[in-house]
Amino acid sequence: MGGGRAWVGVVALLAAVLTALGGCASGPPSPAASTPATPSPASSPPSSISSSDPIGPHGPSVPTEPAALAAVLEEARRTVADPTRSPQDVAAAGRTAQVAYEELAFHPERLPPVLAALSPETAEATGRIVGAGRDLLAMAKRGPGEMLPAWRIAAPLPPERLRAHYAEAQERFGVPWTVLAAVNLVESRMGRIASHSEAGARGPMQFMPATWASYGLGGDVTDPHDAILGAANYLRANGGATADGLDRALERYNDDERYVRAVRAYAAVMQDDERAYLAFHAWEVYFRTTAGRVHLPVGYDEAEPVRAVDYLAR
Repeated sequence: MGGGRAWVGVVALLAAVLTALGGCASGPPSPAASTPATPSPASSPPSSISSSDPIGPHGPSVPTEPAALAAVLEEARRTVADPTRSPQDVAAAGRTAQVAYEELAFHPERLPPVLAALSPETAEATGRIVGAGRDLLAMAKRGPGEMLPAWRIAAPLPPERLRAHYAEAQERFGVPWTVLAAVNLVESRMGRIASHSEAGARGPMQFMPATWASYGLGGDVTDPHDAILGAANYLRANGGATADGLDRALERYNDDERYVRAVRAYAAVMQDDERAYLAFHAWEVYFRTTAGRVHLPVGYDEAEPVRAVDYLAR
């Protein structure tokens, strides 16, 4: 943020979709270490998505056959859309869909037959989310290595509390709550990645210190409420409260049109279906390594990079 390029990741996404993407910075893009994770080997499609399913060291597995993968995505969407399902089941569905989107982002040749097997509503959301993942992947600067990052992974605020913060920021600054949620998703996986970016950006919305001093409203950059208000303040100052100025404001946040497209894609999915926010909130942190996609759970806290194979052997 602040007129320069932000460090690039995506864990938080997903990067993006996949894993995290640090942002709000005047600095060079970071290595692709925080890009979306490499999908682990596929297994047979699950008969149902259950909150009792363990995440495991590599995350959920999903099928590669198009019809089976489409069935997984349809079931996940039905689960998320059903207000009678438990929050745990909705989160499990979101996590399974996350890995399916990653699979398609890394293997775009598989996307057309999957889209053809989906209902129109699920196909539209899937196309947007996978497209966002492709854009964030394209921002990466190198492929997977042997090391896991020196990160700390924390539990995000509950979805209803974050949603209230986005709503407050929208009311105060006019920036759509869906955009703020999408930025939060891409920058830090909604607060799960609690470490600083390589460019020095801080907090769940990834502010550089000088930018925070100007737009942080005197708050704490690491506090989700204060960080969301600061991001909305910054975006409004750059035109983000108007339809015509929003893309320009997001480019100021991270000077890359692919970042803008990804944020707008996630926001559009939530605009069309607010319950999609609950699925995004459930997205986990994965890190792509030569040992495969590695799940970094809440409680992961490494002061120095660690070899993935050593971590997995613990």
